[in-house]
Amino acid sequence: MMTEDQTVATPTAMPPGRVRTFAIGTIAFLTLVDLFATQAILPALARSYGVSAAEIGVASNSSTIGMALGGVLAGLLTQRFARRTAITACLLLLAIPTLLLSFAPPLPLYALLRVTQGLFMAGAFTLTLAHFSERCSARDVGTALAAYVTGVVASNLFGRLVATMAASYLGAVNSFALFAALNIAGAAFAWTVLTYAAPLAVERRAIDLVRPWGNHLRHPRRLAAFAIGFLILFGFVGIFSYVGFVLTAAPFGLSMMATGLVFLCFAPAMLTTPAAARIVARHGTARTLPAAMLLAVAGVLMSAASSLPLVIVGLALVGVGTFFAQAAATAWVSRNADGEPAAASALYLFFYYAGGLAGATIIGMLFVASGWLGAVLLVGAIFIAAALLGRCLREPLPTAPENHGSSS
Repeated sequence: MMTEDQTVATPTAMPPGRVRTFAIGTIAFLTLVDLFATQAILPALARSYGVSAAEIGVASNSSTIGMALGGVLAGLLTQRFARRTAITACLLLLAIPTLLLSFAPPLPLYALLRVTQGLFMAGAFTLTLAHFSERCSARDVGTALAAYVTGVVASNLFGRLVATMAASYLGAVNSFALFAALNIAGAAFAWTVLTYAAPLAVERRAIDLVRPWGNHLRHPRRLAAFAIGFLILFGFVGIFSYVGFVLTAAPFGLSMMATGLVFLCFAPAMLTTPAAARIVARHGTARTLPAAMLLAVAGVLMSAASSLPLVIVGLALVGVGTFFAQAAATAWVSRNADGEPAAASALYLFFYYAGGLAGATIIGMLFVASGWLGAVLLVGAIFIAAALLGRCLREPLPTAPENHGSSS
């Protein structure tokens, strides 16, 4: 019996133009809306559980370790299941731990459920990225991935707004029930729009899927790209996990609803991220990514100001810089994957989300011990390191030496 992946002989093109962009962005939004929305209500969750900012920050962001592991597993299994079926299943299964979180489980179980959420989010995320990398033309892949990252930006913006509104009216814990409904909506949307997925005629052995990882990890420029992903989310999670505690404390003293409105700072990133592919194509990743990260550095420093407008502008610059850099790095990895985009994307996402958990842990401890200024200075240094590494991402990437086992 033929599987869904074997029923069609040739790929069907992705839908054109704005329809494709909307579909890609919406899938991204509905896949990752759970991931960062919780950051907006961490102060309320900390009060509900009676724990410190660092404890609730690490527990909530433990979803990133699930994302890191899930990306690798999805990379291994990417050839075994039909894209449409696998992505839809991941989103449906995601609704289960999300709903269980609304019952206020003990903090260790809360963290475990967040890890489980990450596993399913990563499955949908990685398979969708691989789908677009393989189904779009070389000319369109940068635009497709920029649209996907734009959907991630939207999940940060609207997810946080929805979370703070739900927490204000329903309570922080009960807000997870609403996100479970969004997971189910995401599954229905993915099943509806992913009708353009081309079949994969050959099922490969697991060892054939693991082998490319060694090639990717031995290549200095790809390794630099993976490190950039680690550093981007390290700093991003470090800032946005704990800035809510700053905003709700003196001298700002914002309410939960007002704090949610602060996260409208992600709106500019929704305008700039779609332009990433065009700007990178004109100026190159090695120039644009460092510039984006330096913009984020300026924003991080502004977030330490005692003026609320300056803090909001600073957070907006962090969003613009990090999401632009993420779009540029993701597209660079896909373009320079040496015929193995699924393995390259899985490795990039592993490092990226591992950086998120590291940032939540280290910045959380620093925030509790030294306050917001110490956290800001470390994140600024992390972003500068990412900017310096970005200079390595030149193109085109030579592949001939890799085929002979070289690491150059």
